[in-house]
Amino acid sequence: MVAGLIGTCSSPPTILEQVLETGQLRVVTRDSPTSFTVSPNGPSGPEYDLVQSFADELGVALVIESVNSVSEIMPKLISGDAHMAAAGLSITKSRREYLNFGHPYKTVNVHLIYRLGSGKPRSVDDILERSIEVVAGSSHVDLLESLTTVYPELSWTENADVEFADLLSKVAMDEIDLTVADSPDFNIQRHFYPDLRVALDLEIGDPIAWAFPKGSADSLLARADEFLISAERSGMLARVHERYFGHTRKFDYVGTRSFIRHYESRLPRYREMFEQAGRESRVDWRLLAAIGYQESHWRSQAVSPTGVRGIMMLTQDTADYLSVEDRLDPKSSIFGGARYFVRQTERVADTVDEPDRTWMALAAYNVGFNHLKDARAIVEWQGGNPDSWIDVRKALPLLAKREWYSRVPYGYARGWEPVLYVSNIRRYYNILKWLTSNEEPPEVELPVEEAEPLILTESEKPQETA
Repeated sequence: MVAGLIGTCSSPPTILEQVLETGQLRVVTRDSPTSFTVSPNGPSGPEYDLVQSFADELGVALVIESVNSVSEIMPKLISGDAHMAAAGLSITKSRREYLNFGHPYKTVNVHLIYRLGSGKPRSVDDILERSIEVVAGSSHVDLLESLTTVYPELSWTENADVEFADLLSKVAMDEIDLTVADSPDFNIQRHFYPDLRVALDLEIGDPIAWAFPKGSADSLLARADEFLISAERSGMLARVHERYFGHTRKFDYVGTRSFIRHYESRLPRYREMFEQAGRESRVDWRLLAAIGYQESHWRSQAVSPTGVRGIMMLTQDTADYLSVEDRLDPKSSIFGGARYFVRQTERVADTVDEPDRTWMALAAYNVGFNHLKDARAIVEWQGGNPDSWIDVRKALPLLAKREWYSRVPYGYARGWEPVLYVSNIRRYYNILKWLTSNEEPPEVELPVEEAEPLILTESEKPQETA
């Protein structure tokens, strides 16, 4: 009946009516870790999660078209190829001439990026003689243009053939002096390029929103606003942000003094469980305890926004695989985590010797064994040694770069995460070995040779008590 009424109306159907009548919501987005990626496990990304939920609420199928450059998005909307864009777009004056924007669902900071050692610009005056390159069609062009009212001599180059990650790489490689990047892009790429630094914040709290073509009724935009406001109130927006961006702050070292304090206050409750799991799995209990600390800081009731739970932070799928009925039960979690780590160790190629075997198993525990396989394949392509952790840890972060993840079977992964994960666990394991050095040696001792020995300052060593 509704379709018949639409067909008899003299005015053309609204975009929302078109979506409901065809049963499809066509969305253009960016192929980027901050928006949308595809792996063998299917599509993912913060924009995908949100727009898929919106399509589900409308009761229609989601049809995604991803583009490589932000400059390709506006033509897709203006031509009618897409009903809307969900691509992390800033609301700019130039875009408002052609597009309508919905409710801002997050904000980002806009950074001016330089390379450590090249001289930090402390004001716009300091960048007038330096080379600046930005992505053509991006909001960064509008931002720089707004600065020319005060700094008319400011100049820059616009490049339509690159993405934000490419320009950050060019700064790191000293090919250009400066670029402009939104905080989510920078927070991801800085794991690849540790010499990148923020020189200036050009804008704080830049609003990000979905975009819709002008010249049609705003019915779809209004429904999208209702959805996003509801998602904000329900906590869905926060959960999506944590799932995809929480890792950028997750792996900071807690600090030796905090670790020692937790060793004294928290570990005694679970130490016997770690020791028993170590005996049964033939793994040094201190390594299992280090994993548990990295995962949960030895908190048995830990729950992450993505649904992993317990001391060893097992996913539901992993718990089912290990026959762990209650992930919040500390003994079940510790024994399950030990079995899962042993399973990853067994899957590592026989050609890999210790201690590299342990480090690769830890990486697989974190990122998944198939992504570890992809990283080892990249090492082989590069002429390195896939049995060497040193080579593999250099290749893992490449799984977040399109030029590499598009070539491997299991696709995109936040590959810097397992590198930091292993590094942190090695640090905690070192401290635990030092703290227990005067005790009876454990029944099982892994043949781990530390390439990065821990050196504690006097202030970081635990003080003897009377």
